Amino acid sequence: MQTPFTLPFHSILWGYIVPRLRWSLRELLRGREAIPVPGVYAPSVAILAERLGFKAVYLSGAALTGLLGLPDLGVITLSEVAMFTRYIADKITIPMIVDADTGFGEAINVARAVRVLEDSGASAIQIEDQVLPKKCGHLSGKEVVPAEEMVKKIVMAVESRRSDEFLIIARTDARGVTGLEDAIERAKIYVEAGADIIFPEALESVEEFKRFAREVRAPLMANMTEFGRSPLLSLKELEEMGYKLVIFPATTFRASMMASKKILEIIRDKGTQRDSLDMLMTRAEFYNLIDYYRYEEEDKKVDTKAREIVKRVKTSS
Repeated sequence: MQTPFTLPFHSILWGYIVPRLRWSLRELLRGREAIPVPGVYAPSVAILAERLGFKAVYLSGAALTGLLGLPDLGVITLSEVAMFTRYIADKITIPMIVDADTGFGEAINVARAVRVLEDSGASAIQIEDQVLPKKCGHLSGKEVVPAEEMVKKIVMAVESRRSDEFLIIARTDARGVTGLEDAIERAKIYVEAGADIIFPEALESVEEFKRFAREVRAPLMANMTEFGRSPLLSLKELEEMGYKLVIFPATTFRASMMASKKILEIIRDKGTQRDSLDMLMTRAEFYNLIDYYRYEEEDKKVDTKAREIVKRVKTSS
């Protein structure tokens, strides 16, 4: 099992610094294997993903808006996304991809989003070519902007980043609007504009995934969201097609909601959870996850030092 770097206690407690990453997302792309990237929506979930050996995580807009009880319609703000990005980045040492929807506006807004999210600890952002108000990519009724508008956003994003290690992921939603041919053509244009990774949203068959990978010569990211338009393919299957990153954006959120629903029903119906403790993470497991006892140890050390200082001054008086 992989374990996170040991960081100065105060950086963990107050988030003064962003932990140094073990590897960059660009380094992961150089490898031969496809990388599974679970969606996270809270620091504790991100810590758990790293502890379980995942090499990168994805801050999903769908999961984050769901956590806030909001629909995935682009109503979340840059400041809210940046806040959660900082919270999560402070707790992990693996790269995080951040879903930035349509870039929070036009090209000029994308420039600010890039700087804010990069400074907040993101390793990459994903921007899409939908018209606002955007929709979940697997729903009907969405629209896409002209390719030229998306190109402006990609160019602005590339020119605004502070480091080349901060990657720009261009998502196209054209498959469900104007068809696969247009999605492929847009992807090629987005690569030419400077996108580091291409994300074809809501492809509808194995053959479409294969064809897209054959025709678009760039690192590709696949979305294995549940209950959508795409077939649920395995990491190995997508790797063999040529995809480098495979996201599971809302899986942990949906699992958490279902688990919460089940335990709430038990409490409602039985008036106790005592026969269902096997459904819960134990106190000891959670304390180990967040390194609880390290906080106590640091508090004791400070308390001891304070007592020694007071005693020394009183003794010398």
